[in-house]
Amino acid sequence: MSINIVDKIDDPVKVRHILVSVSDKNGLDTFIPRLIEINPEIKIFSTGGTYGKIKEILGKEAESRLVQVSDYTGQPETQGGLVKTLDFKIYLGLLTETYNASHKEDLKRTDAVPIDMVVVNLYPFKETISKEGVTPEEARGNIDIGGPCMIRAAAKNFLRVAPVVDPFDYEMIIDKMKAGNGMTSLELRFLLAQKAFDHTAVYDRTIADFLRSTSFENVKECYPN
Repeated sequence: MSINIVDKIDDPVKVRHILVSVSDKNGLDTFIPRLIEINPEIKIFSTGGTYGKIKEILGKEAESRLVQVSDYTGQPETQGGLVKTLDFKIYLGLLTETYNASHKEDLKRTDAVPIDMVVVNLYPFKETISKEGVTPEEARGNIDIGGPCMIRAAAKNFLRVAPVVDPFDYEMIIDKMKAGNGMTSLELRFLLAQKAFDHTAVYDRTIADFLRSTSFENVKECYPN
């Protein structure tokens, strides 16, 4: 397998398309309007409860600015939100490299857009397993799949994409974008990528430790024949 080596990037990058899917919705009511204030052309893609929250925040403005991921991909969410964002158009938008002609052709062919920022935090697995009497099945149901995939894809492509995993960073990001005329710098994206990979590493470690500490007998009890 050949690995594509990038030797030309844009720095800074204007934020035009944002993907937002969060369990912790704290701070969105100020972060989203301030992003739009910085760049009035921003379009937001979102899912499920996050879509509903942003629609509430934006009011009438949501009609022209907010898009359901399922409407964008053409694929409805599966029952219980099991599959929402695991779609070719999403990952093409996250991983596309600015000056790659083949990537540009793929974007055109699929009617996809480059995604410049991903705002994602994960299902509360640690909080779930901290509850007294939690079962392996309850824990299993709270293992996030799409979230870590989006975070990792965005963080891998920090050359162009800003991966945002911590609501406490919203203020800092806004300040830096205001100073950068609505753009993110390579330095900021690299900093956010470091934090993003640390975030997913801790998340996976927590899951692995829980599974290792769970007896097979407790697992079997969840699924009687």
